[in-house]
Amino acid sequence: MATDPRNPSDSYLSFWREYHMCTLTTPRPDGTPHVVAVGVTYDPEGGYARVITNKNSRKVANVLAAGADGARVAVCQVDKGRWATLEGVARIRTEAETVADAVARYAERYGRTPSPNPDRVVIEIALTRAMGRA
Repeated sequence: MATDPRNPSDSYLSFWREYHMCTLTTPRPDGTPHVVAVGVTYDPEGGYARVITNKNSRKVANVLAAGADGARVAVCQVDKGRWATLEGVARIRTEAETVADAVARYAERYGRTPSPNPDRVVIEIALTRAMGRA
């Protein structure tokens, strides 16, 4: 079922606030999908989903390889019969305040603050589509 990513139903938003690991799908340079487990935060007011990660990861390389226009990506979470997917255009953010904000959002959702990492960056996804059954 399609959902407005900036105006989700209460149940959809509630599902994204629960503790669930997710998958992130990025396109490799050859066009094949690269799927990895990640933690994701969802910010419908801003229209973003965010993933914190190491700047040397394959997922970051895939987003960077897409160029200045960003990479088309999807994040998804599943819990029994409930599922939710967010799609959009990903770009890499390295600004200290953006990384700190993403870490704080992660800590709120997942109940733990990640260890400091000077190589941490944010995959910021400008949302274009949402769907699911939550």
